[in-house]
Amino acid sequence: MAIQNEMLKGSSEIISADQIKQQAKILGFHQVGIARVNDLEPEAIDPLRTWLAQGYQADMAWMANPKRQQIEQVMPGVQSVICLALNYYTPHQHPEGHEFAKISRYGWGRDYHRVMPQKLKSLTTWLEAQGQGIQARYYADTGPIQDKVWAQQAGIGWIAKNSNVITRQYGSWVFLGEILTNLCLTPDTPHTKHCGTCTRCLEACPTQAIVEPFVVDANRCIAYHTIENRAEALPEDINLGGWVAGCDICQEVCPWNQRFAQETDIEDFQPYPWNIAPQLSELAELSEDEWNRRFPASALRRIKPEMWRRNARTNLNQIAKLHG
Repeated sequence: MAIQNEMLKGSSEIISADQIKQQAKILGFHQVGIARVNDLEPEAIDPLRTWLAQGYQADMAWMANPKRQQIEQVMPGVQSVICLALNYYTPHQHPEGHEFAKISRYGWGRDYHRVMPQKLKSLTTWLEAQGQGIQARYYADTGPIQDKVWAQQAGIGWIAKNSNVITRQYGSWVFLGEILTNLCLTPDTPHTKHCGTCTRCLEACPTQAIVEPFVVDANRCIAYHTIENRAEALPEDINLGGWVAGCDICQEVCPWNQRFAQETDIEDFQPYPWNIAPQLSELAELSEDEWNRRFPASALRRIKPEMWRRNARTNLNQIAKLHG
């Protein structure tokens, strides 16, 4: 196997980067780029180390998995990372009115953990069939991989001041996935940053969770508290502003999203109608049965019924205090 891997490292005849990209497009991926593992500068990992040292991960202990800082621990023998993106934007708007609950766009439709892996598996199976000894593993937010770092390295987009990846074609409304392979593929040019002097995301964040450009403190982030925080009560100083599942504020104000967002062609990402403008009062009394009915095959199932009730009731209490 070692001899075979060495042959794959130096081979450009088995399968080309262009052939892989063509197949990715055939399978419906909106963007694809390739990064070579050895090309990643060591300092690219520094922001994660600093972020962890500051405690900005809150209770997300899995972010400290050492494999996240050394991709060779995820897949021994990996030479290249094939990065892929799916546009999930739909033009529906968040509701206005204090009675409504706001759900982040990423969770409006079918769970991307179901949609993305199907395409990744198809591409991985095709890739492995192209030659003896080709190894590949795919991930869609399912392994200790710095997907945003690799997406920038592969030329998909750049890591923005709100820590999201922004693409020129679709803004930041994209899901990311990766295929790790032992093939040594021709890499794309890493993407340069194009936030410039803009600070709209920092200024718009109601909880000042973006503590400095490119750094988000999960302890102050509405998305973290509504999705990941398992406590019975949320911090009193975190004003949810109607959000019960995630938060899109820093994306909505981004000029790149305002100019370049375009509706996805993936039907699965169209919203379930009841996710666009649910009532806070309904969610505050959400039962197990209703939770199952409302969120079939949904990424929002990560938010358990008691968390939905907590998030909705917190909003209702905050609204009541605000309006006396």
